[in-house]
Amino acid sequence: MFRSRQILYSLGLVLLVISTGTAGYMLVQKWTFLDSLYMTVITITTVGYREVHPLSKPGMVFTIFLILFSLGIIFYILNTGARVIIEGEFAQLIGRRKLEKRIRKLKSHYIICGYGRMGRIISREFLASGAPFVVIEKEPLPPGADEPGVLLVQGDATRDDVLKEAGIESAAGLVSVLPTDAENLYVVLTAKGLNPTLNVVARAGDEGSEQKLLRAGADRVVSPYFIGGLRIAHTILKPAVMDFIEFATKSGNLELQMEEIYINEGSPLAGQSLDQCGLGRDLGIIVVGMKETHDEMKFNPTSRSVLKAGNVLIALGEASSLKKLEQMAKGARI
Repeated sequence: MFRSRQILYSLGLVLLVISTGTAGYMLVQKWTFLDSLYMTVITITTVGYREVHPLSKPGMVFTIFLILFSLGIIFYILNTGARVIIEGEFAQLIGRRKLEKRIRKLKSHYIICGYGRMGRIISREFLASGAPFVVIEKEPLPPGADEPGVLLVQGDATRDDVLKEAGIESAAGLVSVLPTDAENLYVVLTAKGLNPTLNVVARAGDEGSEQKLLRAGADRVVSPYFIGGLRIAHTILKPAVMDFIEFATKSGNLELQMEEIYINEGSPLAGQSLDQCGLGRDLGIIVVGMKETHDEMKFNPTSRSVLKAGNVLIALGEASSLKKLEQMAKGARI
């Protein structure tokens, strides 16, 4: 906004000089409009072509005034233009350097490729959960479109250098929600080539694209149309069930949440059964699922199920209780 005002102000000064010179020659020298305009233009641009007509003494005085006045305006415009260009480029360079520095500090973060409607929803969930992430978007965003706290890299997510700029070598996961399946497929191939251990989730639009994305290296493939259709059907057929799922998984809900808890080595939970841990008795947490390393998910494990390092618990409970369980799973004693 400030730069636009400066440009308009400079253009206004140029028009003022031309108008003043033209009107002055018409009044002082009694010349025609075209002759006066021509004389004004060659005077303020210092071209040095011949004079239209011989100048009278008042005309000479006016020409001197016009030259001095126009030179001051021209120097001002040049100074303003240079300052706008230099400051804009400098600010852009500083902003890019700060962004690169912040990204270099990230470890085990996530990368979101695409900042459309789905990308924005994913980024809001990541912000709510406090997960570190970087967004890659090819198209320039309109003013105010990016949300506060979002690290945005402008570029093509299918290119190696752009993914490296987003810190793919140290990232824990990548989500590709670009507009076409071909772009998502290319991102999966490129990302897995740069970081084979990366957990990649891709969006599939067409029915036949899911298997192609999995063969390309995607760990999970999500079809929004398929999931949306199931959600609509279940909402009408099983409204109470869907209300509970939405209530339990909604970000920011302080009453009830569903979380994924990983049992680390050295955790006091390792080697104990669910009954011995007292998760339900002491913390009011319900373990609805448990997954052992490379095994299928075990639904509703019994109280005699023994926890091991590397297990993943799907737990349901209050946010504060889940936080305590997460600390215990990491190795801290509460």
